[in-house]
Amino acid sequence: MATITFLGTANAVPNKDRESTHFLVESGEHRILVDCAGNPIRRFDQAGLDPCSLTDIILTHFHPDHVAGLPILLLDLLIFGRKDPLNIYGLGKVIDQAVGMLELFEWQDWGDFFPVQFHRIPDQVLWNVLNTESVRIWTSPVHHLIPTIGIRMQFPGGSMCYSSDTQPCDNMIELARGVDVLIHEATGEKMGHSSPEQAGEIAQRAGAGQLLLIHYPSRVDTEEWVNRARSRYSG
Repeated sequence: MATITFLGTANAVPNKDRESTHFLVESGEHRILVDCAGNPIRRFDQAGLDPCSLTDIILTHFHPDHVAGLPILLLDLLIFGRKDPLNIYGLGKVIDQAVGMLELFEWQDWGDFFPVQFHRIPDQVLWNVLNTESVRIWTSPVHHLIPTIGIRMQFPGGSMCYSSDTQPCDNMIELARGVDVLIHEATGEKMGHSSPEQAGEIAQRAGAGQLLLIHYPSRVDTEEWVNRARSRYSG
């Protein structure tokens, strides 16, 4: 099974202890950053991880708490002397917006830049994004306020699914079907988001082996949030 390191678990409002949601998945030769919040380098340092080992970034949607860290991450990697290519994946519109954001900072004039390869994901259900011996990745559109993808990863010996920001939808259930670990947002009762109970129900209906709540407010009672999810989930 892969190693998952949570660099942030909060919603769009972080605090001194919790950054907005983003995490690193390590499997074989791959080091995959899922979303890019805040200042990722600081969180890498706190976790004892090497940011220059990154191979891939997946941007689930273009809300600032999920993408705002991209320019400073690329700048810091350039300062560190990175030479290896970096792959960035996202929906076509998200990639266009990410490139536009970088152009605001005139990144093309930053100097001898390492290769950055952008990959546009179609807005299709269970789209196969990547196939290697150490990880296979699929994405599906989910139901948020703007175009957003959920992600499923299959590793030797296990599987993981991440909802990103979404309200309950059939695509999410099918994406998470039979997964070992479901990482599901639990922002609360807001349009385009899910409550802990709804996250629990999605995990139950999908038959997920384990449910991890993420993207929940910094000022909530976490035990209460877990108990609310458990009221709908028996895993």
